[in-house]
Amino acid sequence: MQKTLMRIPYTGPLPAPYIIPRNANTPTGAIAALSKFLTAPPAPALQDHRGCDTRSTVILSGAGISVASGLADYRGTNGTYRQNKTYRPIYYHEFLANHEARKRYWARSFLGWTNLHKAKPNAAHYAIKDLGDIGIVRSVVTQNVDSFHSIAHPDLPTLELHGYLRALICVTCGNDLPREAFQESLTKLNPAWAAFLAEAIASGALDTENPEERRSKGMKTNPDGDADLPGAPYSTFRYPACPHCLANPLISADGTQTNVEVDKEGAWKPTSNAGVLKPAVVMFGESIPGKVKEAAEQAIDGSGRLLVLGTSLATYSAWRLARRAKERGMPIAIVNLGGVRGEEAFFQELAVGQQGEAGVRVEMKTDKLLPGLVEQLRRTGHDASNPVDDQHTNSGVFKDMLS
Repeated sequence: MQKTLMRIPYTGPLPAPYIIPRNANTPTGAIAALSKFLTAPPAPALQDHRGCDTRSTVILSGAGISVASGLADYRGTNGTYRQNKTYRPIYYHEFLANHEARKRYWARSFLGWTNLHKAKPNAAHYAIKDLGDIGIVRSVVTQNVDSFHSIAHPDLPTLELHGYLRALICVTCGNDLPREAFQESLTKLNPAWAAFLAEAIASGALDTENPEERRSKGMKTNPDGDADLPGAPYSTFRYPACPHCLANPLISADGTQTNVEVDKEGAWKPTSNAGVLKPAVVMFGESIPGKVKEAAEQAIDGSGRLLVLGTSLATYSAWRLARRAKERGMPIAIVNLGGVRGEEAFFQELAVGQQGEAGVRVEMKTDKLLPGLVEQLRRTGHDASNPVDDQHTNSGVFKDMLS
């Protein structure tokens, strides 16, 4: 089976969206169109698809849905990188092979974690919970690594396509470690950095989502908990070893004993050949686990329509899911500020005069729009007393993903 790799996102400018239907350019019109989309009869193209709940909806979400929680977004309304146009994420092979690259990664993550950790789900996440309770939304596939979906709606199956930041995984033994405990270790190992972080928090540099304000206070941030401090002495940063590998060194695949060494304060030493901890996210250049890829495809194949929220689909792993939905003949609705990669192809051949039942394109904030949509659906009789049958049939598929 061909592995799916995380690729650098599509970075070209994206055209302004064409609103569909035309009256969806106001909150009232957008809610009316999305209501029709979510409650329309099943698409004719899906009638012969076995195992498909044709009346249900799968959501595909991205960083834009978490902006109202205080997290940054990657793109602005012109479709180009807004926060840091020179941003280049670390690649998986660099992280594994280069001690200095890991120092830089963990130093930036140490600074960015505070803002991510204190952030909470917003109205959009809880509106998705309501859509699940109503029986309209069947499952969620998210590119986000903030865990807000699983916090806001633990009973609605959620697949974290790119992993999550709430834990770390050892690349040697596979054991995990809670991020809170790891952050405490980083604080103890890096007192000067911890003091700088305290100053940054006191200055308010981490309290604003405005990139210009953050840059004026010396920081650049990204939605994945990464904070860049230009000119920072990253080489001084230290990080701990996997406690399990340190206590119980493993035998490697070639039969040799692994070696994990730490300094007197517990920092990983480059003389080690094991015990490296990585975030439980899929890094660029790293394969998306096969079971996650298959579960995402099953989420698409098992639903009758796709609702895209807060993403430009710039990352290939997300864009291909929308393409899969289109190829299956699923109606697609997109709610996103700014353009979406290849969106014109998703709305080809819509019937003249359709009012949202076959496709919707809206350019509005999800936290403002979705609660009103829930209210509209409930007013029109789509409530929890009349749920769609088998609304959570993806629960088994996602069971192993909800660690």
